[in-house]
Amino acid sequence: MIVQPRESIDTAIIGAGVIGLAIARALAPSRSVVLLEQESRFGEHLSSRNSEVIHAGLYYPPDSLKASLCLRGNALLYRYCQEQNIPYRQCSKLVVANEQQQDALERLHHNALDSGATGLHRCSQQWLHQQEPWLHTNEALLSEHSGILDSHALMARLAEQAQAQHALLCYRHRVRRIDCEPGFLLLHVDSDDGPFELQCRQLINAAGLHAVPLLKRCVGFPEERIPEQRLARGNYFSLSGRSPTRRLIYPLPEADGLGIHLTVDLAGKARFGPDVEWIEHKDYQINAARLPHFKDAIRHYWPELNSDRLSPAYAGIRPKLFIAGEPYRDFLIQGEKEHGITGMINLLGIESPGLTAALAIAEDIANHG
Repeated sequence: MIVQPRESIDTAIIGAGVIGLAIARALAPSRSVVLLEQESRFGEHLSSRNSEVIHAGLYYPPDSLKASLCLRGNALLYRYCQEQNIPYRQCSKLVVANEQQQDALERLHHNALDSGATGLHRCSQQWLHQQEPWLHTNEALLSEHSGILDSHALMARLAEQAQAQHALLCYRHRVRRIDCEPGFLLLHVDSDDGPFELQCRQLINAAGLHAVPLLKRCVGFPEERIPEQRLARGNYFSLSGRSPTRRLIYPLPEADGLGIHLTVDLAGKARFGPDVEWIEHKDYQINAARLPHFKDAIRHYWPELNSDRLSPAYAGIRPKLFIAGEPYRDFLIQGEKEHGITGMINLLGIESPGLTAALAIAEDIANHG
């Protein structure tokens, strides 16, 4: 189906990642919805280049959007996976600490409890030696509600349900410019069939890495409400052979990430990552020169690692927001109250735990957007 020139619809969504798809599914029963995606398929960027982890809300300040949306999203996502037969496993996570880090582990535990996280247990060295004898750690925090899922199957089901409710998913459609007009928003779109204009009452900018750059092409949008966005590439290395564990193993978090952690996929294969590598331009080429850094980080909790088993896997890129030169570490969700444009919702800086939070973000927009 082709959108006709200057067609008018209720809601346009930009970006067919997991969040854009979840929003389309949530809104389609009550209004006309068009989802525009510049790639030839869904989830080509943030949504498919991550650890596929279902987070349990341990890390984020209790009053943050990340905390509330992660916790709500965790419950919604497990329920959705069960109902829709999407492959997942509630495998649990261990956050590990050495002797010098036990105070930091204590602070993380209290933060998680203050945020409302549940299913948390402090694990003694004796318990760890019995359960994970390969693991070198003094103490750990066990999160029962952490898990993994098949993110492609999740997105495919969301897309299928959105389309079943008559949402129109338009791939290879790039929004070139947005005009903020009185009472509506006008999108200038490039497609394989040529350029056209699309008028909408509501616009949801869920473009991931491209969400902030898109605002710079939005005529009438207040420039002072556009945050700075920097790019952090996260490299991943896979482990050949058998994984030492079926759990997720995380070090304590760092300033700009959660540390180089071990995750397992649904086939039981292990991988390590992501690290934080600041880059100037979008580039998914994995940096194999980061291998020594990975070896050092992993050996803090797995001293017996045979580094010959590591090989480059893939890379993802996270959008990191800065406001007035300072890192902004929460999701930034802008509505009319924040920027003054009627009908526009911007989802900015949606990195981890965006996959976990997707259904909760969609729920909020459907209820209040």
